[in-house]
Amino acid sequence: MNTHAKPSKLIKGATGDWEIVVGMEIHAQVSSNSKLFSGASTEFGGDPNAHVSLVDAAMPGMLPVINRECVAQAIRTGLGLKAQINTRSVFDRKNYFYPDLPQGYQISQYKSPIVGEGEVIVDVTATEQITVGVERLHLEQDAGKSLHDQSPTESFVDLNRSGVALMEIVSRPDIRSADEARAYVTKLRTILRYLGTCDGDMEKGSLRADVNVSVRRPGEPLGTRCEIKNVNSIRFIGQAVEVEARRQIGILEDGGKINQETRLFDPGKGETRSMRSKEEAHDYRYFPDPDLLPLEFEQSWVDELASHLPELPDAKKARFMKDYGLASYDAGVLVMERASADYYEKVAKGRDAKAAANWVINELFGRLNKEGKSIETSPVSADQLGGIVDLISEGVISGKIAKDLFEIVWSEGGDPRALVEQRGMKQVTDTGAIEAAVDAIIAANPDKVAQAQAKPTMLGWFVGQVMKQTGGKANPQAVNDVLKSKLGI
Repeated sequence: MNTHAKPSKLIKGATGDWEIVVGMEIHAQVSSNSKLFSGASTEFGGDPNAHVSLVDAAMPGMLPVINRECVAQAIRTGLGLKAQINTRSVFDRKNYFYPDLPQGYQISQYKSPIVGEGEVIVDVTATEQITVGVERLHLEQDAGKSLHDQSPTESFVDLNRSGVALMEIVSRPDIRSADEARAYVTKLRTILRYLGTCDGDMEKGSLRADVNVSVRRPGEPLGTRCEIKNVNSIRFIGQAVEVEARRQIGILEDGGKINQETRLFDPGKGETRSMRSKEEAHDYRYFPDPDLLPLEFEQSWVDELASHLPELPDAKKARFMKDYGLASYDAGVLVMERASADYYEKVAKGRDAKAAANWVINELFGRLNKEGKSIETSPVSADQLGGIVDLISEGVISGKIAKDLFEIVWSEGGDPRALVEQRGMKQVTDTGAIEAAVDAIIAANPDKVAQAQAKPTMLGWFVGQVMKQTGGKANPQAVNDVLKSKLGI
């Protein structure tokens, strides 16, 4: 595993180098129609307290009943993290008082989680890969939400989220920089979305991160960590790591010591602030939930779930590199979202796979990003983009014309081949027409002819003139050939 940071990852302090050590607890909301222990809906939004059953509201005598689909989703996720699946696990009560926790405890898993050790392979840059160990994944219920901005004197409680199933995915402290932290969450989110076990929507709170940060001198034992609670965007995770590490280095270099505590990140001010001193496990008085039997299932069910898993990003990336001859970086970009990978495969089928990748990544993704659209809402379909790639490879249009054609298809739609016919966009490969244009330009510029013969790099000027005269439609290769023979270069 990632034990020591590369020298380039170290942070320079006033008194020497420091190493950042980060571990993460990701709370991922399970994609399921109903909650972990009740039949209430998990739909986002809705009026306050509209999706609340008697179990969620902790009415006396109500008993939790486990949702089989949530268990299946946790197993699928564990398999996707190459992790140990525990066929026997236990639900515990984690006791604490909070206004939006009506039971006075959260049902979670402590000593015996459903999923044990796994790993995530993370591409930090085009050339650097790290492996982040996963310590465990357990199921637990979410709490409700306290709203303090509805009234000047009262707080309101909305229990719609109360009892929604969460997977808490705990990493080992294998992360050594803000970039690695961001890349880890990005990769984990991609895996969850491929599996369909969590939609990864951070704006709706379906994915939240608690970030544990500590610093140490290189080679020394781990320092005291602080936990930054509920960071809700990948960008903020990176900022929180940087800010908190620098805060701790400042304290240690001044001879102070770090108190283990829970902190909040304020993106507006770019700082973390203390929230409360960190509790230890015994403060929560964990004990097995007397209303729930241990969760036991057969290995055969795990095997059945494993047999229906989709191809995951790492396997897909390896296949794209092998079958389509793509570079690691391009393959990585294409498999980031399952829908993008599917789109690419439609474009690449039976065509030049590298040309297809260039068009999908540079033209299409570039334009989608610029306009804030997703691959699902792309105005250009895979068939249309494939049509453009065909026209280039057949020599019907040049790469330059293809960009104009892409623009038309993007804004107006239509069949690329028909559009080229209707609008007279074909490139001119007829050497007769090209020769006529070349002759005219040579005749008009005898001084340039002499320069070109003395200095062949001048050829570009002639090519430009011919392209201008043919409205950009002449085949550049043919123009070059004709010019060379006419000028005797």
